[in-house]
Amino acid sequence: MEKPVGIIMGSQSDWPTMREAAAILDELGVGYEARIVSAHRTPDRLWDYGKTAVARGLKVIIAGAGGAAHLPGMMASKTRVPVIGVPVQTRALSGVDSLYSILQMPRGYPVATMAIGAAGAANAGLMAAGILAVSDPDLAARLEAWRQALSDSIPQEPQDD
Repeated sequence: MEKPVGIIMGSQSDWPTMREAAAILDELGVGYEARIVSAHRTPDRLWDYGKTAVARGLKVIIAGAGGAAHLPGMMASKTRVPVIGVPVQTRALSGVDSLYSILQMPRGYPVATMAIGAAGAANAGLMAAGILAVSDPDLAARLEAWRQALSDSIPQEPQDD
């Protein structure tokens, strides 16, 4: 299976959040690879991942990080592949620090930034699928069907418990 999406995170503890992006991609039949790539603890791995992304066929990278959250921005500086940042919720500041770190990228290195936590990771999976669907009619149809199913799951009238 082709793997056009890279899901990267700063540590193993980020996987419960980033798994939400993987679950959406699984639902939509989009291949991905998941890797631990720390901006601070494995900088050589980060450089290599970014520099080889295009040659390896990646078309979108979803990067989740907590705390200082340098991973998405550093990845954006190493590749032309679009990067979607997911701020991972932290205990110290509930992920607000991560959100600000990812949002405040300097001109020239954009990172599409999602909401904090699991909802943001799921939306990152949907955003990645949407980017790929621009040039993949089959994926576009699956994404439209997914959205229709979501709409259909919402009742028109309130239900008694």
